[in-house]
Amino acid sequence: MTAERVNPPGLSPPTGFSHAVVASGSRVVFLAGQTSLDADGKVVGETLPEQFERALTNLLTALRAAGGAPSDLARVTVYATDVADYRVHAPELGRVWRRLAGRDYPAMAVIGAARLWDEQALVELDGFAVLP
Repeated sequence: MTAERVNPPGLSPPTGFSHAVVASGSRVVFLAGQTSLDADGKVVGETLPEQFERALTNLLTALRAAGGAPSDLARVTVYATDVADYRVHAPELGRVWRRLAGRDYPAMAVIGAARLWDEQALVELDGFAVLP
């Protein structure tokens, strides 16, 4: 995949996301929402950062199984049950992202959700990737 991150000077500087991603490749991978479920289907992690790390790990595991890499991500949506808590932990979440996925950020959005499918889940990530 080739990905061009587009961050126009007329928009606020992006922190932890890209305003637009122009991706070209031959395959599109749609990634289902991932929470912090372990292999037994149990939510793990008490805090938002713990759950975010596991959810991102799960998303990247699905992506790798489909033949992709973190740099292939074109779009990720984060659903958080407490957006204020997400904002408080944003620097830590950014460090988790960089450690697991690198510095090439996809186009992203954070959306507040009253609750997620897994009642104990605090965060869920989904997205899509474009593979070469």
